[in-house]
Amino acid sequence: MTPSYTYIDSTDALVRAMSSCAGRDVVTVDTEFQRTDTYYPEVGLIQVYDGETCFLIDPLPIDSLEPFATLMADNDTIKVLHACSEDLEVFHYSLGCVPGALFDTQIAAAVLGTGFSMSYQNLVEHHLSVVVPKEETRSNWLRRPLSESQKDYAALDVIYLFDVYQQQVASLEAEGRSEWVAEECEQLGNEIAINVPPGEMYLRIKSAARINGEELNRLRELCAWREETARRLNVPRNRIVDEKSLINICRNPPYSREALARAGLSPKQVRRYEEDITECLERAELIHPSDWPAPMPDGGNVDNKRLKVLRQVVNERAEAIGIAPEMLARRRQLEELLRSNGEGNGYELPSSLSGWRRELIGKQLLEALGDG
Repeated sequence: MTPSYTYIDSTDALVRAMSSCAGRDVVTVDTEFQRTDTYYPEVGLIQVYDGETCFLIDPLPIDSLEPFATLMADNDTIKVLHACSEDLEVFHYSLGCVPGALFDTQIAAAVLGTGFSMSYQNLVEHHLSVVVPKEETRSNWLRRPLSESQKDYAALDVIYLFDVYQQQVASLEAEGRSEWVAEECEQLGNEIAINVPPGEMYLRIKSAARINGEELNRLRELCAWREETARRLNVPRNRIVDEKSLINICRNPPYSREALARAGLSPKQVRRYEEDITECLERAELIHPSDWPAPMPDGGNVDNKRLKVLRQVVNERAEAIGIAPEMLARRRQLEELLRSNGEGNGYELPSSLSGWRRELIGKQLLEALGDG
């Protein structure tokens, strides 16, 4: 299929394009960006399709994207995206806002039992029996001029998405699951990575669950410093220090260049960040143990037999109602449920299993634990 589209490369053209989208019930949206050598995403193209016209917005020559931001903020127009977490980072950084009235087709696919974490290509093939070309997936979207192949690829991303959305909405309404997806999509954008406070970034380090309170205290300081530095220099976090090296530093705090090298830092990283790292560790030493962060739950610190029972309950319930089991309840949610009985006062469903999940699986999980 050779798509038809309108290429937008001026502010006046953007105003006209967004005016034509205003008042539409639904638009499909996608972005193409680069992020190989930067912390922040560098947007190279924005695609919008209103069911009739596809607009390819070139942000590089346009002075202001405000007309597009206005459309994104309009809660009367549903914005359909696929696996939109990175797109939301683009919007937050480029526009200073997170779109309202979102619909994520990847979430809808999981709720409908089509597949969990399904790729756009697989979703389109499933719904439309169309094989989407992948040749331009890794192309340079900041280089100009864009090739015709790049433009066609970008346009089809939102044109096909519109048809997929219509089929999904019909299926969700027929099965009474529209509210499930709406509830999930309302949570999108609550924790955009580039907007998380630096002091909370240590919570995203998976191996942090395996270190003690004193080491975790050091990790909190180091992760905050790394995040602030990555944002200030606009470079990927691992260009500052990678996660494995951070853990090594926390376990054996180094106060020499040789020790930093043993922890995993390159000579260049040692020269550039030795003083900063030392200051972080010294700052951590001044924090009283009562103010250390609470230990993080260890994934292995649960009753594996009970966990296996809960996972079986989830799998059976998911199969019975036709939903991806990972969407119904993830392993980490089940582990959180098992830890809720730490004081022996009974199990309590975590907040992540509230809403539609509580109605579908909550009672069965508690009954499996003898608390139903």
